[in-house]
Amino acid sequence: MDIREQGRLAKAASYKLASAGSSKKDEALRAIAEMLGSRYGEWLSANEEDLRNAEASGMKPAMLDRLRLSKERIDGIIEGVRQVMALPDPIGHVDGMDERPNGLIIGKKRVPLGVIGIIYEARPNVTVDAAALCLKSGNVCILRGGKEAINSNKCVVGLMREALKKAGLPEDCISLIEDTSRDSAKALMQLDEYVDVLIPRGGRDLIRTVARESSVPVIRTGEGVCHVYVDEAADLNMAADILYNAKCSRPSVCNAAECVLIHEAVAEDFLKLAVPLLDKHAVELRCDERALSILGQRGIKASPEDWDAEYDDYILAVHIVDSEDEAVDFINTHGSSHSEAIITRDYFKAQDFLERVDAAAVYVNASTRFTDGFEFGLGAEIGISTQKLHARGPMGLSELTSIKYIVYGKGQVR
Repeated sequence: MDIREQGRLAKAASYKLASAGSSKKDEALRAIAEMLGSRYGEWLSANEEDLRNAEASGMKPAMLDRLRLSKERIDGIIEGVRQVMALPDPIGHVDGMDERPNGLIIGKKRVPLGVIGIIYEARPNVTVDAAALCLKSGNVCILRGGKEAINSNKCVVGLMREALKKAGLPEDCISLIEDTSRDSAKALMQLDEYVDVLIPRGGRDLIRTVARESSVPVIRTGEGVCHVYVDEAADLNMAADILYNAKCSRPSVCNAAECVLIHEAVAEDFLKLAVPLLDKHAVELRCDERALSILGQRGIKASPEDWDAEYDDYILAVHIVDSEDEAVDFINTHGSSHSEAIITRDYFKAQDFLERVDAAAVYVNASTRFTDGFEFGLGAEIGISTQKLHARGPMGLSELTSIKYIVYGKGQVR
């Protein structure tokens, strides 16, 4: 289908969905969950074809893991849909009704954004997460996934559209752009007549390209150059466990740690504890001179580009600092404003770090891997915003709404 026609149909569906009401939207979400639960085998078969193609093209293991579905992962995706269904509907909520001196009563009412375009890469779970959140918040979505997951996405969007029809909502509340060429992405970026906001999810190049070329307003999400700072007052065993989780549990996701900063006073002792854990996944360590002098042949010399890299792989940059001040300055210079962590037993240093680090999520003594809509109690998330306007951090239902002023009068004129 022509993308412009797809946009027109999405806009028409958005007017119907905006007034559908909570019970109708929940009925559709329930139908989606049931459809995925009863016909998950079709989705797995489509995903297997994508995996075969990706392996043949030489996709690296960490990215294959990002693409791969399993029954357990699908069960988690379905649970995410059910959690979204159980959340309060923000649409229609009125924030105060204040009476002006002239007798006008003015309030702010929560309304959907409208039509949301989502450009993302090889993560088929995003297809369902995004669709469920958009549906619950009264928004229509146009999805444009990467070529690596095209069969998975076509299958699951087909299932969801079937569920929408069963629930009595327009199928075009959820649609997929099946053309995965760069031209289709550019066409969506210019569809400002029909699309109200564009959300890119993926690596740095994708996000920056969309922000630069789109005439549709953009919410930047997902670019994750995250740090763990091990302070001189850290519990080093805790720090080693946290770093291992932040780097190795799923290295291809945006909340994975890409760089560890270590106070010079504990660097040697910490690395003795951390490296055996990182060795379980043969994590490549790209080190500054001081870290290299400790690690020897276990590390390799970092290049200047390594301090800004989002590896999405079992690779970790290692930098030794002289103070918390240096760590904070380094993070604010090289981070992507996503998620940052300090490991310390010093309360005052922890509070200082929380105040001074510029990021959507800042942690004390916990892994950056918790920056996630499910973990934050939002159900699924449509992305993790790294900007400051409109939304910041994991974007749940309320972040997918806008407001309209509602005004009651008794014949007032100005």
